[in-house]
Amino acid sequence: MAFSIAVIHGPNLNLLGTREPGVYGAATLADVEAQLEKVAAGIEVTLQFMQSNHEGQIVDAIQAAASTAQGIVINPGALTHYSIAVRDAVAGVGLPTVEVHLSNVHAREAFRHTSVIAPVCLGQIAGFGPDSYRLGLLALVQHLAAQEDSA
Repeated sequence: MAFSIAVIHGPNLNLLGTREPGVYGAATLADVEAQLEKVAAGIEVTLQFMQSNHEGQIVDAIQAAASTAQGIVINPGALTHYSIAVRDAVAGVGLPTVEVHLSNVHAREAFRHTSVIAPVCLGQIAGFGPDSYRLGLLALVQHLAAQEDSA
């Protein structure tokens, strides 16, 4: 059960650790990725990380994942709420995808309550800080393993 997972971080996630720490915490993006690497090593999963502040680059990364990964963990950032392009890329590649968010988007401003990405994902995990990524990765790997077992 060796899977490769693309982990895609959207706009402003490069500012983790300094951007609104009361909302997003003190962990940096490097901290989040290091935590995921530790988890991945324990379950024989390889990770491909990518962060961009540009919608088109996120779309390109999703499309590229179709030939290099078995699944995607994505935090689309603000693109969550309006990017039909990211939504269509996730739907188009057909890879199992889990949407994650550090904060509980449903307990924040009303505009954050709607995700155009979630309907084409396996699920959404939000509100657990960096653990949202870990939980998303574990859920995705469990899903992939179950698919493999049933094949």
